Formats: sequence, structure tokens, C-alpha cells
Amino acid sequence: MRIDAHQHFWHYDPAHHVWMTDAMAVLRRDHLPDELAPLLEAAGFDGTIAVQARQRVEETEWLLGLSDRHAFIRGVVGWVDLRSPGLPDELERFAPHPRLVGVRHVVHDEPDDHFMLRPGFRRGIARLREFGLTYDLLLFPRHLPVAVTLVDEFPDQPFVLDHVAKPAIRDRLFSPWREDLGRLAERPNVFCKLSGMVTEARWNEWRPEDLWPYIDVALEAFGPERLMIGSDWPVCTLSGDYRSTVGVVVDCVGSLSPDERAGILGENCVRFYEIDERSESP
Repeated sequence: MRIDAHQHFWHYDPAHHVWMTDAMAVLRRDHLPDELAPLLEAAGFDGTIAVQARQRVEETEWLLGLSDRHAFIRGVVGWVDLRSPGLPDELERFAPHPRLVGVRHVVHDEPDDHFMLRPGFRRGIARLREFGLTYDLLLFPRHLPVAVTLVDEFPDQPFVLDHVAKPAIRDRLFSPWREDLGRLAERPNVFCKLSGMVTEARWNEWRPEDLWPYIDVALEAFGPERLMIGSDWPVCTLSGDYRSTVGVVVDCVGSLSPDERAGILGENCVRFYEIDERSESP
């Protein structure tokens, strides 16, 4: 099974999508399943993981509703307030849905670089495993040492790093991102998404060879068994179309064994998010 492990949907609302700057005007419209479906089919994908783009419980409800109506949405990474005293009730409410596979917080927009280590946030992380939920780490490179500390506290909690922690591809920088990524990868409960890279390169000017060295670093750190492909659609359209975005990863892993390629292109995602056990409609 080939799965795009990271993409988004939204009804555009300038009040809620304030991160879309004037330079991101192409994103300032609705992006919905009917638009993505033919792109997936053309690229040979069987399904996707839809990831939250707004930090509202209504977003989680909406994404789960989309998954009820569109079978190719094989999982949803939603949002709940991990710091809230009402978190157990929210998890009791959402976790029974078979398509909810994990949650995420937009940590890299928090002004405190140590946000993940706040007691309330850590208490929330501690509740996820009992509900069978994963956690997506959305970080910048400077957050990687903090992530190591967090992950060490929860060795039984499955984590996945989004967008390879957004290295400075446009500036061709590797350190200290490479070294810190390697330290995080030493924790076996952490996976990594090969996603979000085209928007860290020079928009619409990158070549595949600009991204391949960063994929090679991730391969060396995590091995092919803990990597998964993701398009970050529609955000990727700031810098490339769907086919060219996923093609960078597909081509880069072309020299791996068939089993290793199959893992990165979908089977690792199935395993991490336990898609086979959750994918039937409620």
C-alpha cells in the first residue's frame, strides 16, 4: 500500500489561517479532497494521512467527517489541547473514531522554544498511549534537542518528526541539524516524514539534487524502516506541483531494495499509524 503520510485540507478563512502570508497567496482558497484525489491516483498512491492545520477541536471533527466520506483518507492527525484539564474528556470523545491515528501541536510557532517541556504539555503527552494515539513533532532544527528530552521521558509513546525538522535547504546548511537529527533518531520510538522539503528550498527554483543530500542524512539517521513519504499538499504548491514534490523522494530511494522502497512509500506509514486496524469506516 502506498500512502502519502502528510497532507492538509482546509476551507480558507483569513481569521484562522493567519500563517498564510501575502507570499502564500496560492494557498488562500479552499483545498478539499476532490482536488487531491486525482493527484493521488496519478502518482500511484492508495491513500493519505490528513493532518490538522488549525489548532481547534472543530478542525479535528471536520477532518474526521471528511474521512467518513472519502475512503482514501486512511488516517487523521488532529488537534486537542494537551494542556487542558478537559483533555481526558476530549480523548474519550475522539479516540474511538477508527480514523483518528494521532494528534499534533504547532510547536514551532510557540514563542517558548522549550514549550514541549512545560508540565501541562507533558501531562497531555502522557495520556496519548492509553488511547492508542501517536504524536507528530512539528519543529524547527533548534527544537531538536528539546525533542530528545521529551522523547526520553516517554519511551513507549510513538512519535514522528514532520518535515525532517525543516532544515535550511535554501542556504545549503547541515549543521547542527544533521547532528541533532541523528541524536533524535537514536530513540527507536521516533519515525520521520520525508515531507515539507520543497518549501525549505528556493521556491520553484530547486532541483532534486538540492534535496537529495538531506534525504540521505535522514536515511543514515533513521534507516529506511522508520521513514515515510509525505507531500505536505497543498503547502508544497508554493514551490512545486504534487508529482514533482513526491517524485524527489521516489527517485532518491530508487536504489534501495524493493522492501525498503515499499516501506518508505507507504508500509512504514501503515505500520506506524496502525492503518490496517483503524481504516474501516465507523
